Amino acid sequence: MKDQVFEALDPGKFRDREVTAKGEARASVALSDPRTLWFNTGTLCNIECVNCYIESSPENDRLVYIRSAEVAEYLDQLEARNWGVREIGFTGGEPFMNPEIIAMAGAALERGYEVLILTNAMRPMMRPKVQDGLRDLAAMHGNRLILRVSVDHWDACLHDEERGAGSFAKTLRGMEWLRDSGVRMAVAGRTVWGESEAEARAGYAALYARHGLAVDAFDPAMTVLFPEMDSRVDVPEITTACWGILGKSPGDVMCASSRMVVKRKGADRCAVVACTLLPYESAFELGETLAEAEGKVFLNHPHCAKFCVLGGASCSG
Repeated sequence: MKDQVFEALDPGKFRDREVTAKGEARASVALSDPRTLWFNTGTLCNIECVNCYIESSPENDRLVYIRSAEVAEYLDQLEARNWGVREIGFTGGEPFMNPEIIAMAGAALERGYEVLILTNAMRPMMRPKVQDGLRDLAAMHGNRLILRVSVDHWDACLHDEERGAGSFAKTLRGMEWLRDSGVRMAVAGRTVWGESEAEARAGYAALYARHGLAVDAFDPAMTVLFPEMDSRVDVPEITTACWGILGKSPGDVMCASSRMVVKRKGADRCAVVACTLLPYESAFELGETLAEAEGKVFLNHPHCAKFCVLGGASCSG
C-alpha cells in the first residue's frame, strides 16, 4: 500500500506493506490477546501541545465526537466476538470535551470493564457536571475507573514548554481535585528531555509527595514514560528476523492486544484502526466492525519501530 500520509526520512522505507526497502519480509502482528478496546472521543482539545502525535487542538475536528450509542454498539460486538477484553480506554483530543464521556464511561463500567480515560485534567474535566459524574462513577465502580493524567515532565517549566504557560498549575489543581474526590489516578510522562529513567521517576516521586498524590512513580503502569516519536529521527524497519535479533515477541506489541474505534469527519459510520498512534493512516484502517479488525497488522510505519518495538511502549494500562 502506498497511500499513507507520513513522509519517512528515507524515501525508500515504509512504502510496501509486506516488504522492507531492503527486500526483506516485514514483521506483522496478529491480534493474539485482545485486552483493550480504545475509543477516540474526538480530536478537539482545549490546548495545543508542541509535539502532540495526533495534532489535537481547539480547531482539529478530523475525528469527531463519538456517541454513546456508537460505543454501545461496539461493546455489543465485543461480547458477540468473545474477545476477552478487560479494559475500555477513552482518548482524544481531550475526552472530557465530548459531552457524552460520562455516559460512555458509565456504560463500559456497568458491563464490568475497567475504564481508562486519558486527560490533561484541566478545565473540561473541572466543569461541575463532569465533576458530579466522575464522583458518581468512582462511588459506584471504585478502582475500575482510572484517569491517566498527562504530566509531560515533573518540572513545571519543562511541562509548560510543551503545553503552554500555566498548564502545569492547572493540571495539578485537577489532580488535587481527583485526589480529594476519591478518583483513582495514573500519570503519563515523556522522555524528550534526555534524563535517565531513574532521574525521571525520582522527580515524579518528589512531585507526588509534595502534593499528596497517591501515584506510584516507580510502577511503569502507574507512571508511564512514553518514548518520543520524533519524525526527524530515522528509524529502522522491523523485519520478521528482528524478533529473534531483538529478543522480542510479536505478542508484546500493542496491536497484538488492542484496537481503536474512531469517527472521521463526514463519515456515516465509525471505523476500527490498528493503533491509537495512527488514527489518520488509511493503511492501518481495518474496517467498520471488530470482526474485520481481527486480521494481522504489518508494522509499516516509523511509529511501529520507534514507539512499540524498540521503545517497548503501550498506551494501555
